[in-house]
Amino acid sequence: MTSSLDQKISRRGFFKLTGAATAAAALGGSDSALKPGAAQAGTRLKPGFESKYTVCDMCFNKCSAIARVVDGKVQKLDPNPKFLKSRGMLCAKGNAGVRQQYDPDRLKYPLLRVGARGEGKWKRLGWDEALDLAAEKMKAIGEKYTRCGFMFMAGADMQSTFIHRFAKAYGSYNTLSHESQCLIAGTRAFLDTFGEVPIPDMLYAKYCLMMGANRFEALVTPDSIDMMTAMKQGMKLVVMDPRYTKTAAKAHEYYPIKPHSDMAVMLAIAHVLIKEGLYDREFVAEKTYGLEQLAKHVEPYTPEWAATESEVPAEVIVKIARELGAAKPAAMIYPGRRSSNYRDSTQVRRAFAIVNALLGNWDRPGGLTAARMVGLGGGVPLEEPFYENNPADRVDAGRATLMFPEEGSFKLARDAVLEANPYPVKGFFCYHSNPMQTVANRAKTARMFDQMEFVMVMDVAMSDTAWMADLVLPSQYYLERLDPCSAQQGSSACACVVMRDPVVKPMFEAKPVFWVMRQLANRLELGEHFNFSVEEFRNAQLKDLPGALEALQKDGVYYNPSKLYGVYEGRIYKTKSQKIELFNQRYADMGLDPMPVYRKPAQPEADQFRLVVGRNAVVTQSSSTSNSLLMEFQPTNHLWINPAAAKGLGIEDGDWVKVASPAGKQWIQAKVTDMTRPDTVYMETGFGVLSPQLAAHGRGACIAQVLVDDFDQISGNMAMHETFVTVSKEAA
Repeated sequence: MTSSLDQKISRRGFFKLTGAATAAAALGGSDSALKPGAAQAGTRLKPGFESKYTVCDMCFNKCSAIARVVDGKVQKLDPNPKFLKSRGMLCAKGNAGVRQQYDPDRLKYPLLRVGARGEGKWKRLGWDEALDLAAEKMKAIGEKYTRCGFMFMAGADMQSTFIHRFAKAYGSYNTLSHESQCLIAGTRAFLDTFGEVPIPDMLYAKYCLMMGANRFEALVTPDSIDMMTAMKQGMKLVVMDPRYTKTAAKAHEYYPIKPHSDMAVMLAIAHVLIKEGLYDREFVAEKTYGLEQLAKHVEPYTPEWAATESEVPAEVIVKIARELGAAKPAAMIYPGRRSSNYRDSTQVRRAFAIVNALLGNWDRPGGLTAARMVGLGGGVPLEEPFYENNPADRVDAGRATLMFPEEGSFKLARDAVLEANPYPVKGFFCYHSNPMQTVANRAKTARMFDQMEFVMVMDVAMSDTAWMADLVLPSQYYLERLDPCSAQQGSSACACVVMRDPVVKPMFEAKPVFWVMRQLANRLELGEHFNFSVEEFRNAQLKDLPGALEALQKDGVYYNPSKLYGVYEGRIYKTKSQKIELFNQRYADMGLDPMPVYRKPAQPEADQFRLVVGRNAVVTQSSSTSNSLLMEFQPTNHLWINPAAAKGLGIEDGDWVKVASPAGKQWIQAKVTDMTRPDTVYMETGFGVLSPQLAAHGRGACIAQVLVDDFDQISGNMAMHETFVTVSKEAA
């Protein structure tokens, strides 16, 4: 293990940390608040239990699982051994899904705000009364401000497609997803280099350089599982991260890179690969565009120069470049998921993509693979109505150079709403997402809600976003729902289709969002766009996949085997040059840097730290911090601060400290540890909640309250790592 940090987590300690959570989740844990019928520690299944396929909804991975049902109640959840994407496994969060089902704090019926926003005064409504009110507000806002005066947001949910469908039928272009908080800069970068977004073939890789990603905690299937298997098979893992994560603890080498210097290291690696002729000459000559320009571009970006920027030694950069070159094409710079870092994140990720192209790993074993065609259809077609008085474009259009119009940018849309520019937006519907906890600068999000005439939230629990709403609707939990099919990519795990049927009856008055959208459509004279059932929608999705429905019912998953490697043989790339673009012609035409240009980033002042974000294996943003089982492993968050920095501020482990930025301030207990650099501090997401109806209320601090809401200039992705904070010893 190579590290400049003194304290290290042993491999045995790592297994204790990760294994304990998984094992305890599998046993069911202990929780006196759990409703009767849910699994308790040591519970044995009664004879005659039913087994029903489902799809986990505890994170975005959508792993297939088997619910064990006794007397109409879920006793436990097991992995589906036929679901290759998760390699027949179910993580701690997946196992804890049963605890969420029987959470006593679930929303039970529609609620109307009767006090000030955020005051917590509610009136119970019947469903007809609630839907009549919602339809009335949507109609009034649409007539007064145009249909684009209402904005919609949906999380990574199998019914989110119906939110987007309803928005189109209603006439609003203003739809948002969670993706502008975390990954669209990376999506933009790889799409603009390869013509599509790659899937890492981790299982067969021989060498992986992971920059900032944390796959042993921020779980992605099958990457997190395959990475461990690949390491057993001899793959070398090198991690560069300002924080000593569990992934860093398992790596063969770890380097505490200076934040915002990833591009410097990538350009220096490209410099070595080209100068020493270590790149894949045949592949680059045949498949790429712009080698000559790139060679000239990276000439000044030497390892010695990069070492001064990154604090990764020059000899290490050279060694890594040579090892990547020797292991090619089964070597990769992991494309990652998180790209919510900096104002130039698209260009940082472009540097990742360019080095991968030099390694010739595209469309090859152990490299980056193309998406595989599953054949799943789009469901029931929609003929969008035309609204003559609508504005020309989205409310956030033109604020980022190459923003994805189907995703938008929450940060830029929020700015536009607050400015009422280019037009007012006065209504907001949010489903299965919690921007009050997950989006930088919580105070701004609250101000946006204050400016709205009507905010409607549909969720399973009273999230912080629901707490700020005018109308709150109780959503069915995933174990109660009938959902559309979903296509899943998994590199060597094979592409597949999953669908979800209810395994137990709905609790309380909870409804699926499809039903709500259909009811609202009927009330707004848009019923023709929702004149189908979920079963009919699924049948339309599967119409070109004979035998798929039978396989889904029999195995819980359908595979449509297709070619994995060599997919691009004889095909052109979806770029301007029709090749992999080291030099991006479209960028050049638009006045953007056609190749990544390193510009010295801003650094914290002497009394400041850069605040970094991250994940662990039991917290999914904010949606699982109130899960009573998972809370046993992560009851709160702390501010990680380096011992040298803490000593200078008179801070000891466990002290209360104030963390402040231009966005806001929070009080939190310090965790003094040399697992973070002296110039950075870290806290986990999902704590410091506003809603007293969540079990996590009163625990920890809210990172969204102090994160500054900067953005990537090309994609509009939130740039959370541009946040500098002060830390002082101060009682809460």
